[in-house]
Amino acid sequence: MAPESSEPSERGYLDGGPEASASSSPRMHVRSDSDDNTEPAGNSIPVWWRESSKSFRWGWVPYPMRQMFRAVVAWSQGPDPPQVQRITPFFPLIQEFPVEAIRKYFPKIWQKAALLGFFYFSWLLTFTLVLNRSASAGNIEGYGQPEPIWCGETFWSMNNGCGLNGNLCRPFNNATYSFRCPANCARTKVLNPRAVGDQEINYDQFVIGGPKEGDGSSTSLAIYRADSFVCQAAIHAGVVSNQDGGCGVVSLAGEQRSFAASKRNGIHSIGFDTSFPKSYSFLSGLSANCVKDLRWPLLAITMVFTAILCLCTASPLIFFVSVFPMLFFHVGLVSDPPINSPLPTLTSLIIGRFLPAALGSTIIYRYSVRKQLTGLTAHIEKTILWLGGAWFGSLNNYTFAFIIPIQRLTKHDIDAQPGAKLALALIIVLLVAIFAGQVHYLRLEGRLRRYAAIYGIFAVFLLICVVIPPLNLRIHHYFLALLLLPGTGLQTRPSMLYQGILVGLYINGLARWGFDSILETTEHLRGGDGQLGSLLPNITVPIAVELSNITFAWAATLPKGYDGVSVLVNDVERYRWYSGEGAAEHTFFRRWEGEKEYFRFGFMSGSTSADYTQAGIWTPAGDWVVKRPGPSL
Repeated sequence: MAPESSEPSERGYLDGGPEASASSSPRMHVRSDSDDNTEPAGNSIPVWWRESSKSFRWGWVPYPMRQMFRAVVAWSQGPDPPQVQRITPFFPLIQEFPVEAIRKYFPKIWQKAALLGFFYFSWLLTFTLVLNRSASAGNIEGYGQPEPIWCGETFWSMNNGCGLNGNLCRPFNNATYSFRCPANCARTKVLNPRAVGDQEINYDQFVIGGPKEGDGSSTSLAIYRADSFVCQAAIHAGVVSNQDGGCGVVSLAGEQRSFAASKRNGIHSIGFDTSFPKSYSFLSGLSANCVKDLRWPLLAITMVFTAILCLCTASPLIFFVSVFPMLFFHVGLVSDPPINSPLPTLTSLIIGRFLPAALGSTIIYRYSVRKQLTGLTAHIEKTILWLGGAWFGSLNNYTFAFIIPIQRLTKHDIDAQPGAKLALALIIVLLVAIFAGQVHYLRLEGRLRRYAAIYGIFAVFLLICVVIPPLNLRIHHYFLALLLLPGTGLQTRPSMLYQGILVGLYINGLARWGFDSILETTEHLRGGDGQLGSLLPNITVPIAVELSNITFAWAATLPKGYDGVSVLVNDVERYRWYSGEGAAEHTFFRRWEGEKEYFRFGFMSGSTSADYTQAGIWTPAGDWVVKRPGPSL
């Protein structure tokens, strides 16, 4: 008898070989995928049976799909040995010169530590002195120290926020206020629809009125409706500049019959062809010592210091723990402060946000930054790509916000903002291209499988967040950065740029907004001035209309949850009716002969109004123009 062999039968099917003689029953031998794919002649076992016999658990999956999956798994393993990516610097002597000079002239550790301490002291002293100067309000002779206001400050609350006849927003005239505006107010926009007569303003500046076209540059001719953004109106009137901000004095001018539309100094104002009870203008000829907003000199200071640090530092740890707080405090205190408050209050808030942000940055450093910057000698390239990208992301309100017309990454905003869908499509294409590049390099380093597992966990987590019924997933800047940063832990030039941008977005998101929740209610996403989606009164036509008066009626029985009806005339609440208090109708008299009047109606619960209807128009000729369906604000 031939000796027993431990090798499978060469032919790979049932036969009467030696193994069969060692058992009372024949055994089946199945060829391995690693064997030659050429099927032996005369093999009577079908491919599907031989494949199924290896793992009956996956036998239901078609053979071509299993074969494709195995090919992908084998491809994902990458080359053997792995090809670890390293950047070979251009002109290495030039790029390494600053670091080598420090090593030569400051060879001891204590000398390097003293030099680094002097660097920190120099930046902190320069930054603090200029910041304190920028934060000082200055003085306007006869009006004292101007009050800092934010870019969206107004003298009037929307809808019925000023109460019946606007009494909660008095005085209407004979009053002055000194103010100080920050820089960059021209970019402030309303993010929810606002009604101005029969117009709807959204994702745009909000200034109503000003000098007529051809009236020259006289500030005294600039009359603005009270709900106009004061700082944008001041830019429009030429009182302050968008680049440097500035201060001025507002004089309340009472009721005005009309407000002209015009475009001046980068601000496009809206026209309103009827009366409004409160307006304002800006005083001219003032003797003022107004301090400019020094954000641009401060930006230059911090940029220069961070560039010097980047060029002269070889240690990834020292570089990151130095640059991160410098960028964070610059964003929070200078380029994109979260509130317009006195400097001590603002500093306290930013310090409170910095501590948890710094904790998150340790994770970013451990799993992304350290992997990329360790052993890197291309310091000029690091300054241009990594640090330049970090500044680009940190200055999001000047960079991405200017380039990409998407204010908030929500379905409502994407549907409503002009150009948002096209921008989102281009972003997705760009991200797919970046993703493909990163996958390629991760595969070369043999890390693709590990990162695929990590991002698979991320994907499952996001899917769970999406299906939680009462809440909406919102991808904030900091969260987007945390999701994408692990995939940038490669020492390649593209990864260096991507990582810098993402670190900058992380800094901007937390310094500006803090750790906002990624799961938010619909009310929180809508904001304080968004449409509620509430019921609207069914008041389409008046029951009587004449040249001097008009009468409207509504159902005396109101929907559940409401106890009153509010009527806005020319965007001012002029009438309230509550259930059980008199007839469910009211007659309005024309305030000014020959004047057009806009009527909007909304339900009330107590003193709080719901959504208002679109505006119907009572023309000077005594006709009624039916309003469009749907809500307004």
